[in-house]
Amino acid sequence: MGVSTTAPEKGIRLVTVDFPPVNALPVHGWYELADAVRTAGRDPGARCVVLAAEGRGFNAGVDIKELRRDPGHDALIGANRGCYEAFAAVYECEVPVVAAVQGHCLGGGIGLVGNADVLVASEDAVFGLPELDRGALGAATHLARLVPQHLMRALYYTSRTATARELLAHGSVWRVVHRSELLDAAMELAREIARKDGTLIRLAKAAINGIDPVDVRRSYRFEQGFTFEAGLSGVAARIRDSFGEEPGKGRERS
Repeated sequence: MGVSTTAPEKGIRLVTVDFPPVNALPVHGWYELADAVRTAGRDPGARCVVLAAEGRGFNAGVDIKELRRDPGHDALIGANRGCYEAFAAVYECEVPVVAAVQGHCLGGGIGLVGNADVLVASEDAVFGLPELDRGALGAATHLARLVPQHLMRALYYTSRTATARELLAHGSVWRVVHRSELLDAAMELAREIARKDGTLIRLAKAAINGIDPVDVRRSYRFEQGFTFEAGLSGVAARIRDSFGEEPGKGRERS
């Protein structure tokens, strides 16, 4: 359990997240993930990083139970900072990051894949921000990198999800494959990237980040300020305490 890094092939580093049962990460888990991605990207032998997860879903965001157990704001501050570090690590990774997404990709998962370079998804993958149902805000910055502006707003306000096929139609997913083929498909793409010159691929990553129209680090940090305001006002705790009690939340769009 936790975050592990392997080198399955020359030029490729595989970072795998495993926090059963649903990959809802505690504060330390976000920092572990950030450290793993940064270390993998700094490896002079790396040309591409594949970000994957064990279990039935890619990522379910922060560990709500950890926030509930904290009578103060330390856990909220920790989650905010941990998510910020993990999202930034993916974005700033010195080599391209390919995210292999299966099952649910929610909340913090959107922050990770929204900052990745390329997404490969399984047929059962769904993407969304159920933040309003969990007493939080944030990662609209990253959802806006996956879907058009008005769809992002609709998904955000309703807490609904979009399927991998829908994201494929929007051009934000590279391939949609059967779940059993997911890692192979991600590795196939990573292998193609890893054949490029190591110095040039790093320059390419820096150049592409440099022409981004939105500073994802600053815009996400701005969003986090409203998350903390919701925490101070008490509304976040009230919604978190009822989380899971109302059926039918966060369903796929029909």
